Amino acid sequence: MSSLLATMAVFSLSMSISPGPVNMVIASSGASHGVRRTLPFVSGATIGFVLLLVMVGLAVRWVALGLDSLMPLLEFFGAAFIAWIGWKIAVSDGDITLQERRAPSFMQGALLQWSNPKAWIACASGAAMFHDPGSPQQFAAFAAIYFAVCYLSLALWALLGRQASLFLTSRRRVRVFNVVMGSLLIGSALQLLLPRLAGLAGT
Repeated sequence: MSSLLATMAVFSLSMSISPGPVNMVIASSGASHGVRRTLPFVSGATIGFVLLLVMVGLAVRWVALGLDSLMPLLEFFGAAFIAWIGWKIAVSDGDITLQERRAPSFMQGALLQWSNPKAWIACASGAAMFHDPGSPQQFAAFAAIYFAVCYLSLALWALLGRQASLFLTSRRRVRVFNVVMGSLLIGSALQLLLPRLAGLAGT
């Protein structure tokens, strides 16, 4: 059992801490607003993901049958939403008086996870690996582990963003940082879309 829990923790860590749309928003917010003001977004993203994971786990057979038909639509709308957030970050000004700017909210964190195709794929993969119809406690343990690991991983991204802010001592540096982070986010959205567009072009 201990080896299974370790496997769950490693899976959760690899999925949560690797760069992605949510991580980019958190790093940008950590740099702009600090860790404390970014934590509501971190909480929303974590809870939103775990709720999605539980939903997928409860409907794992439906997901196995319906994911292929749902993924194209999910990818297009999810990538568009991610690209829009990236654009908002990229075009934000370089104002270094950050107190009056609004940090991303709890609901935005949850919504970003539910519109992120990578989150859906992670949930489907996790449900396939760790869902045992004969042992609901196993999947409950997986969800609990994922919650703890995901929250700590995302909070670490906020801390990394905050550390980056120590170098953002001028309006120009903040502007460049926003452009880089927004571009990375838009790039991740394009990365989600390109395989689907290539498939459509080949048909």
